[in-house]
Amino acid sequence: MRMSLLAGLLIGLNFPAGGARPAHDSQSIERIGDSSAPRCAIPPGWAAVSARRARYVVFGEVHGTRESPTFVGATACGLAAKGERVLVGVALSASDNPALQAAWSLPDSQFPAALRARGWAGRRDGVGSQAMFALLVRLHRLKNQGRRIDVVAFNGTPEDERRAEFRNLPGQGPHEAAQAENVRRAAQARRYDHVLVLVGNLHARKQPVTRGDVSFEPMAMRLAPAAAVISLNMAGAAGTMWNCLLRPGVEVQPGKRLPPNALDCASHAAGGRPDLHRPPFVGLGAPPGSGDDPAYDGFYWVGPISGSPPEVPGP
Repeated sequence: MRMSLLAGLLIGLNFPAGGARPAHDSQSIERIGDSSAPRCAIPPGWAAVSARRARYVVFGEVHGTRESPTFVGATACGLAAKGERVLVGVALSASDNPALQAAWSLPDSQFPAALRARGWAGRRDGVGSQAMFALLVRLHRLKNQGRRIDVVAFNGTPEDERRAEFRNLPGQGPHEAAQAENVRRAAQARRYDHVLVLVGNLHARKQPVTRGDVSFEPMAMRLAPAAAVISLNMAGAAGTMWNCLLRPGVEVQPGKRLPPNALDCASHAAGGRPDLHRPPFVGLGAPPGSGDDPAYDGFYWVGPISGSPPEVPGP
């Protein structure tokens, strides 16, 4: 089921239920995939992030919105427009990364079909969304225009030689360690000026996660020493979000598969923070009006959110 339930549970980290209102498009960050979009620009506030000279910038999101992939894509575009080399990590399966790399060398006309052919069918968890697909299409187009942009799909289990090393990590630790290892290896392949990682906000935490009696280190903690990683948590105003929620009356039995039709996968109303009525931007520390969260170094404000359905609808 890939983490559909987790995606639904994570809503509470950023977007408390209730108070939703219709979302509108942000005009300051370009709509990725739209050939008529204005030139991309580095978001306001990025200078403070850049001054930290961190090796990795991790963007934690709640999967299933248009805004977070758009924000990361526009940031990558703006940095590459300065002549800098950028690696963008996306939370698609690492087993599909060889196919993604092969498609990356194709002309623009062939890339969407090659991308869609692997890893998108049946994904209902927000990772395989139209916005994620458009992000990769836009970055590929920029690469073919001469921008120095690479991508990596990093979500997966460790390779055989590392499996024994990760096996004894508690809880979800092996999965988190594998994500970090996949990103780290891709980042070592070239001299990158920036490594941007878009991932669920649980994996972006720089504090351990505790579930019951088990505590594990998220991907951002395993990636590099804390000073080499800047973790930014998504912050947005109320709107909608594509996710999979349990239907009313469905009971979850520990250790057992969910019954058929237990999940309602659709664009649902989602609460959020009070609208700042500002264009998208980056900030270190807590968002305006919020208390500090030691799990993250800062935030990226995306404005009102809107749900992004799957690129390849499935049953």
